[in-house]
Amino acid sequence: MAKVKDPAELNVEDKLKNLYQLQTLMTEIDQIKTLRGELPLEVKDLEDEIAGLETRIEKINDDIASAKKEITERQGVIEKNKMDIERFENQMQNVRNNREYENFSKQIEFLRLDNELNQKRIGEAKDALERRGDELIKSNQIIADRRTDLDIKRSELEEIVSETKAEEEKLKEKAHNVEATIEPRLLSAFKRIRKNSRNGLAVVYVQRDSCGGCFNKVPPQRQLDIRTRKKIIVCEYCGRILVDPELAGVQTAKKELEDKPRRRRVTRRREED
Repeated sequence: MAKVKDPAELNVEDKLKNLYQLQTLMTEIDQIKTLRGELPLEVKDLEDEIAGLETRIEKINDDIASAKKEITERQGVIEKNKMDIERFENQMQNVRNNREYENFSKQIEFLRLDNELNQKRIGEAKDALERRGDELIKSNQIIADRRTDLDIKRSELEEIVSETKAEEEKLKEKAHNVEATIEPRLLSAFKRIRKNSRNGLAVVYVQRDSCGGCFNKVPPQRQLDIRTRKKIIVCEYCGRILVDPELAGVQTAKKELEDKPRRRRVTRRREED
């Protein structure tokens, strides 16, 4: 079995080739993800919204249960107060002096005021119960609609994923194998640049004397250094790793022009009079 060469021992040209190959594979994976569009985000947003609605419905149910409990408890207090009022009124018939009469009268008055307060609180609790009931109905309707939307979006996403999953897994495996040929320091830099770039490009080739990522001009001397492939050069504006078009397998317009066969110019002789 052939010994795998240490990535750090590779020459600069091979390192650049491996980096560009990895970039190509990652770009293909990004294109597959682009096919899914905004569906993954839409699914996540719907899941978060449903989770929020479930929490809200739980809170409404707790409030409804609390209101019902309060109504029951206050109704019990009212009934007890009525029984005490009736008892005190009966006892007032057998009082021996004004002091006892006034004492019973004050207790009866307090109990009646307490009943009025409890009736008021019961009314408020019933109003709250009705409002929370309406909110519960609306929330349940909204969550039902969102779950329907989520099922549709998930179905669409699963369909797209199933169509591209095999290809994506194959590309990921290739990318993983290429990563093994890149030294950790370079691989870490590659991933950092990709993360910070909006289009996911960490390695680009020079196009029309400009960086293929940010399109700022690359000085002629720097282009010469890039073509010699003696060291890894990054764009001084965007930080992307630069390679020459030939290494990237791209034929420039200038090269194509040079490769075209030249047409021989045909001169017509003037006819002598």
